[in-house]
Amino acid sequence: MTLTRDLPLVPDQSALLIIDVQNFNCSREGGEFAHLDDAAFEAQVGPFLRHIHAETIPNMARIQAAFRQKGMEVIYTNIESLTKDGRDRSLDYKITGFNVPRGSWDAQTIDALKPGEDEIVIPKTSSSVFISTNIDYVLRNLGVRQLVMVGLLSDQCVESAIRDACDLGYLVTEVTDACATITPERHASSLKAIRGYCRQVTTAQLLAEIGGNQSGNQTGATAAVT
Repeated sequence: MTLTRDLPLVPDQSALLIIDVQNFNCSREGGEFAHLDDAAFEAQVGPFLRHIHAETIPNMARIQAAFRQKGMEVIYTNIESLTKDGRDRSLDYKITGFNVPRGSWDAQTIDALKPGEDEIVIPKTSSSVFISTNIDYVLRNLGVRQLVMVGLLSDQCVESAIRDACDLGYLVTEVTDACATITPERHASSLKAIRGYCRQVTTAQLLAEIGGNQSGNQTGATAAVT
């Protein structure tokens, strides 16, 4: 038998993981940007936020809808402390200054991707959801062996989750145009760096594979990175 990552999804063994698409880092009013004045905000993250709301998040929503239509699991992880003051955060998050208080508006998934009433939302306080949560236990209980990952940021929390998932024995598919980071250059570099750990497809390719409502080309092909 030839071992490969380039396998189509088995619906009853697959889940979609939406990573850190929340008010904290997807809105001008989010806590990640509270320290920036308007000029600094525009210079540092304005183009990024316009891009994700125009392209990346709509792609995520298409994939979310297709998974729901097929009865496949949709799971969300957001940066969120287990406490109000964030005393349970990782050392890295304390150094960075990230504190998303338990139950806060910042901790909520954005409205465009609002979780369904019976969909799983897992709070995390580390870059990789596999480090600070029980997601591996949950996925194994669900019978999940294949993970489709979308979210933010490509070169940080998404990459971390892909590597850890692979080491734990999951087959991972990264949807290249349903992930993003602060600049196109960083995104392209991330896709090149992580492609040895996962299958990479576009939104159109994934939807064609699972029978979504958007056509695609060459199901399972690796997305080109320039």
